Amino acid sequence: MSANPPQLKWGIVKQVLSGDSVIIRGQPQGGPPPEKQINFSNVLAPKLARRPGGGAINSSGEDNRDEPWAWEAREFLRKKLIGEEVYFTCERPQKSTRDYGVVYLGKDPATAQNITELIVAEGLVTVRRESSHNSAEIAKLVELEDAAKAAGKGKWSNAQPSEHVRNIKWTQDNPRNFVEHYHGKPIKAIIEHVRDGSTIRAFLLPEFNYITLIISGIRCPGFKLDSEGKPDPSVTVPYAEEARYFVESRLLQRDVEIILESVNNANFVGSILFPKGNIAEALLREGFAKCVDWSMAFMKSGAEKLRAAEKQAKEKRLRLWKDYQSNVQNFSGKEKDFYGTVVEVFNGDALSVRSTSGAVKKVFLASIRPPREAARPVGEDGKVAPRSKNRPLYEIPWMFEARENLRKLIGKKVHCVLDYISPARDNFPEKYCYTVTLGKTNIAEALVAEGLATVVRYRQDDDQRSSQYDGLLSAEAQASKAGKARPAANGVPAQEGEPFGDEALNFTRERILQRDVSVHIESTDKAGTSVIGWLWTDNNVNLSVALVEEGLATVHFTAEKSEYYRALKNAEDQAKAKKKNIWKNYTAEVENEKERDGETEEKDEDKSVDRKVNHEKVVITEVTPELHFFAQHAEQGTKLEALMAKLRQDFNISPPITGSYTPKRGDLCAAKFTEDNDWYRAKVERIMKSNVSVTYIDYGNKEVLPTSRLAMLPPAFTMDKPYATEFGLALCQLPPDDEDKQEAYKTFVEDVRNRQLLLNVEYKVEEYKEAEVAAKKAHNGIWEYGDITEDDAKEFGVGR
Repeated sequence: MSANPPQLKWGIVKQVLSGDSVIIRGQPQGGPPPEKQINFSNVLAPKLARRPGGGAINSSGEDNRDEPWAWEAREFLRKKLIGEEVYFTCERPQKSTRDYGVVYLGKDPATAQNITELIVAEGLVTVRRESSHNSAEIAKLVELEDAAKAAGKGKWSNAQPSEHVRNIKWTQDNPRNFVEHYHGKPIKAIIEHVRDGSTIRAFLLPEFNYITLIISGIRCPGFKLDSEGKPDPSVTVPYAEEARYFVESRLLQRDVEIILESVNNANFVGSILFPKGNIAEALLREGFAKCVDWSMAFMKSGAEKLRAAEKQAKEKRLRLWKDYQSNVQNFSGKEKDFYGTVVEVFNGDALSVRSTSGAVKKVFLASIRPPREAARPVGEDGKVAPRSKNRPLYEIPWMFEARENLRKLIGKKVHCVLDYISPARDNFPEKYCYTVTLGKTNIAEALVAEGLATVVRYRQDDDQRSSQYDGLLSAEAQASKAGKARPAANGVPAQEGEPFGDEALNFTRERILQRDVSVHIESTDKAGTSVIGWLWTDNNVNLSVALVEEGLATVHFTAEKSEYYRALKNAEDQAKAKKKNIWKNYTAEVENEKERDGETEEKDEDKSVDRKVNHEKVVITEVTPELHFFAQHAEQGTKLEALMAKLRQDFNISPPITGSYTPKRGDLCAAKFTEDNDWYRAKVERIMKSNVSVTYIDYGNKEVLPTSRLAMLPPAFTMDKPYATEFGLALCQLPPDDEDKQEAYKTFVEDVRNRQLLLNVEYKVEEYKEAEVAAKKAHNGIWEYGDITEDDAKEFGVGR
C-alpha cells in the first residue's frame, strides 16, 4: 500500500468473529470506545458453529457444527490481530445491513499488511470471483488463491475435511466430576465472551469444552437485564461497563489458563491467569470488584493476594470504594499478641488462657460460631418459648463434641493474636476475639474442618474478622464436601443419621436418661476424655446386651475377649432370627455361621465328624518368624482400599494436631507407615518412652514409631473388623535348629507373601486359649505357682 487513502480509519481489533469478520474498537470519546464490525470484501470464510439456542445452521445444513477449516481461519486472524492496531476501510453497499472493507495490520499505513490478501494466500477463505467491486483488487486475490491451490494450502490441501471440524462439547453432563477430573491444574483456554467483569465464557483446550465461568473470589457490578435476558441500556449500573471493558481489553479471545475450583448451579467457578497475573487481582486493585467470601472459599491458593489487592483499592478509595470507611480496630500491648497455657474450655468457641505473667484471659475464637440450640418453637400465644438456662450439652447437637475437641488443649501452650473486639450486646459483655494457634495449627480452623463449628458471614464492608478468615472458609467448604458433622440450625437435623440411629438413641434415652445406673469401667477412649465400660439399668439389665437383642446394635470384635461376649453373641443371634430392626433383611446365614464356629447340634452329638474342606481365596500379607501368617480375604480387597482411601482423604482435609494424641496399650489408632508415609489403622502393642510399637491390623505387619506419627482414629473407622486375620500352619512345627528355622521362614515367605492362595481352616485354638487363660488367672492345677510352659507351644499363643 503506497498511499494513505482518505477513507482509512484507525482502531484496535477487539474480536475476530470468523475468518472474514472482525470487530474493531475506535478511539475513546469520553466513554466506552465505539465499535465497528468489518466484513472482509470479496472473500467468504467457512462458517463456525454457534452456541446451541441461537438457531444457527451452517451452509452444509448441520446444526452447531463447524464447516471444515472454519476454526483454522478464525485462529489465523485471532493470533495476528487481537489487541493490535489496524487501519481499515469501511463502506456499506446498497440494500445491505453490513459494513465491508479491508483491514491493514500495522501502525504505519504505508507499510501495513493487507489481511485479506494474507488469509487468501493461506488457503483459508474463498475469493468471490463474481464480484464486480474493484477488479484490480479481485485479480490480486484470485492470483493468490490460485497459488494457494497449487501449493495445497489450507482448505485446498488433500486432508480429509472431517479432520478440520471441531468436536465441541457445549455442555458438561456432570460439572462437579468435571472439576474433580482436573484436580486444580491449570487448563489452557480461549476467552470467547465477557458477560460482565466477573463472568466469562471460554473454550477449554484441546477438547473444546465450552463453559461459563464465575471468577473465584470476586464480584463485579452486573448489568440490569431486560425481558429477553439482554443488558437493559436504559439502566446504568455504576462501573459495570467499565469493569467489562477492563476485562475485554485484557482477556477477550486471548490465550489464558483457567483453574477450575468449584461449581455453582450449571456454572463453573475458577481463577483466570493471563500473562500479567490473576485477572481477579487486577480488577480488585483498580476498584472494579469486591471480594466475595463464598467463592473465595474454593480457592486452593491466592486468597490472601485478593484481600491485599482489595485493601489497596479501599485505602485509595478507588471507584466502588469511593465512600469507604474502615472499621478496623487497632490494638497494641500485651492483649494484642501473647503466649499462654490453656486452663479451661467453654462451649466450643472460647478458652481461658493463662499468660506468662499469670493473668487469665478469656479468649474467643474469631469468626466462628459453635453448634447452637435449634430454633425454639412458637407457643399458642405467638411468643417464642423461653430458652432453657441449664440445658445439658448433649441435648444440643454436636455441642458436646465441639467442647470435647477443645479439651485436648488443656495444659498446652498456645499463641493468641487479637483480631477484633465484639461489642457488648443483648446483656452479654464484649468479646475479645483471637486467632489461636497450637504450633502451626489454627484451632478455629481445625474445629471447622471437623464440622464442629461454622464460619460467621460478614457484610462486604465489615473488616472486623479473623486474620485467617479465608482459611476458615476453605476448611468449611472441605468439611461440607466431606460430609462432616454440621451443627443443627433452625430446627433442621444436624446430619442425616444411619438407619435405626434415632431408634437406638430413643431406646437408650428411655432406659437411662436421668435414672440411677451402675457402671463397670474397663478403660478410657483414645483421647483419655471418656471412659469405656459396661452399664446396667436400674432394673439390672446390661444395656449393651439389650441394644443388641433389640437389633439396634451389632457385636463389635473387641467384645470377643469380654466376659459378656457369650451373652452378646446369643442376643445378636436372637435378633437375627427374629429379623429385628437392623436385621430386617437378614437372610439365613445364621446356620452357616454356626457351622463355621463349630456350634451346630450335629457337632454336639458327634465330635468325630469328618474333616470339612471349604477353601477361601486369601492374600498373605505378612509372615512372622514363628511361621504365623496374616491373610486377607481376596473378595474384601476393594472394600479395604475404599476404607483406606477415605481415611487418608479425611486426614488430608483435616490433618491431626501433632502431640494431641496420647497412646495407650491396646488402643486402636491411626499410624503413618514409614515406607509410603500414608495413614493406616493400627493397634498399640507397647509404649517405650517416646516410641510406640504398633501392629497394622489390616495387614499384620508391625513397626516402632515415634508418637508424632500416631493420631486418634476417627470413630467411623473403628467399626470395621481387622481385614487381616492371624493363622498358623496346621499340624506343623518349626525345627529346633536356628539356621533351619531361618531357612524355613525364608522359604515360606518366598512361596506365599503377597500372593493369592487358597486357605482351609482345619481347627481353631481360641477356646483352648480362653480356657487356659481362665485357669491361669484362678491358679488352678498346674498353674498353682504360675506359668510353667516352655517356649515350644507357639500354636497356643504361649511363650510369646
